[in-house]
Amino acid sequence: MDVQIWSDVACPWCYVGKRRFEKAVERFREEGGDVQVTYRSFELSPDTPVDFEGDEVDFLARHKGMAREQVVGMLAQMTEVASDEGLDYDFAALQHTNTVLAHRLLHHARAEGRQEEMKERLLAAYFVEGRHVGRVDDLADLAAEVGLDRDVVVAALSGDAYLEQVRADQEQAMALGIRGVPFFVLDDRLGVSGAQDPDTFLGALRRAAEEQPA
Repeated sequence: MDVQIWSDVACPWCYVGKRRFEKAVERFREEGGDVQVTYRSFELSPDTPVDFEGDEVDFLARHKGMAREQVVGMLAQMTEVASDEGLDYDFAALQHTNTVLAHRLLHHARAEGRQEEMKERLLAAYFVEGRHVGRVDDLADLAAEVGLDRDVVVAALSGDAYLEQVRADQEQAMALGIRGVPFFVLDDRLGVSGAQDPDTFLGALRRAAEEQPA
């Protein structure tokens, strides 16, 4: 079964949703199912500068019009939710940035057969390790860690490689009516919105499998 997942590297619910979906996929495969995942590009804040001056509280307070106290409480709650999935979020160390280069890198990784590894590496780098994921050299270092050729990545990201594919993903998301991420499309027929629990994902996988044409 083909599963396409629209998400953003800078989306905390996308990492949580990834973990929950992976649990469902593991159970689905134990039942004899098969899943092939493709990650699609979605920018939550395309106008974000590469080097944002301030921390995550500053970003949400300024750009989302939220009170700082509200942001602090929201991030604390998000940290607890992530912890339940085995993810150690560190919003104090997080370096907010523009993610278009990261999305281009994910398309390159897909062409090289390493997209799932690259997606995991980027999410961990951003939310757990506080590494920068918006500059060419930093992204090339992360790409090398998953086995991609660093020099090839630098060359690709220094030009316009894969930008057309990123924009195509975003246009497709608009056509499908996707307004938030994560968003999962199973077998081009069934959509699941949000970081659902594993049982919900498993139910959707089963349903999509049952409805596949003979």
